[in-house]
Amino acid sequence: MTTMFKKKIEILRKKFFLSFSQADVNDIARSFISLTISFNLRITKNEVKRTIKWVKVDKTSSTSDISNKVLQASLAELISVLMSLFNACVIHKYHLKQFKKAQTIVLCKSKKSDYIDLKTYWLIALFNIMSKALKLIMIKRLSDIVEIHYMLSNA
Repeated sequence: MTTMFKKKIEILRKKFFLSFSQADVNDIARSFISLTISFNLRITKNEVKRTIKWVKVDKTSSTSDISNKVLQASLAELISVLMSLFNACVIHKYHLKQFKKAQTIVLCKSKKSDYIDLKTYWLIALFNIMSKALKLIMIKRLSDIVEIHYMLSNA
């Protein structure tokens, strides 16, 4: 192997396999809010429809081979199935193995003089489109709960 090739491999290894240190949280005040919140766990057809339509059509997914375009075009036929699948995931507190898989691709930025520099590469993670939809639904719900119950300070 050439020295240049070995350097590139080392750079990509460092980029993909980062090491993290523990954050020091000792300076954060420990306060607890006792708040009981009740909400319906069931995901509705409107939530599924709104989320699938919101995701950009020209984006790609990873291993499912189902594009956003296909999902949006067949939404009328699939909405009940997706709603049932998402509800099963939420009720059983289980995230499907297929939803956890992602593919990361590395793209070289064009017209760069030195590809040893990490900044000359783009890392793109491709996730399953249905996993993205379920996550977006849950993020929207949590965001609404936080906003409705004034759970964030104005600071």
